[in-house]
Amino acid sequence: MSERLISDGYAMKSLGDICNAVRDDLERRNAARDQAIALSRQLIRHCSETIRAIHRRDWDGADAKLEVVTSGAAELKAVVRGYPDLYHTGYTQDALKEVAEAFITRAIIGGKALPSAADLEIESATYLKGLGEAATELRRFILDIMRRADGHSAEAERLLQVMDDIYDQLVTFDFPDALTHGLRRQTDVVRGVLERTRGDLTQSLRQQKLQDALQRFESQLDADNGE
Repeated sequence: MSERLISDGYAMKSLGDICNAVRDDLERRNAARDQAIALSRQLIRHCSETIRAIHRRDWDGADAKLEVVTSGAAELKAVVRGYPDLYHTGYTQDALKEVAEAFITRAIIGGKALPSAADLEIESATYLKGLGEAATELRRFILDIMRRADGHSAEAERLLQVMDDIYDQLVTFDFPDALTHGLRRQTDVVRGVLERTRGDLTQSLRQQKLQDALQRFESQLDADNGE
């Protein structure tokens, strides 16, 4: 009987210690989760501000924001370090996807070399999704170019070619969704945006050629009347 009481008491004491340790772990994880969510939202905001600066061609402002983004990404990863479940969760990877989009967009618009997933220290699937979002972001740049007086330019053609190149690469990643986490859907979005942008740019080019032809015709009429 005494041996059983001692055994039962020891078992209960061990269970209490184990549960206390588990509780401490969950409290630390919960605190890290709350902090990671807040940092993720903040990081996404900084990335959006970077993209807006790029659209304004505010290169100094964009580069300054990218430094803030770099620091924010490092802080976020430090908070979830040691908690793989928090690192791979949606809010963390969504924020890091925005980081990839900001850096890639800046590189494309500035005509610079693209940063790699390793350069940004971002997971492969997250990087590819950021690459896809950067491709769709280029449509806005192209439309801005088309709204200018010239309506069509070599820069718009270059950006369209980059969109095309990105799509051609994304479509080759035929892996299970468990690995790519929605990349196939993102690739379909890129294809739709690419097709619409190509159509818009083609129409713009045709209009520009027509305007050029009309101007040449009017110039010729004026020359003939002058004679």
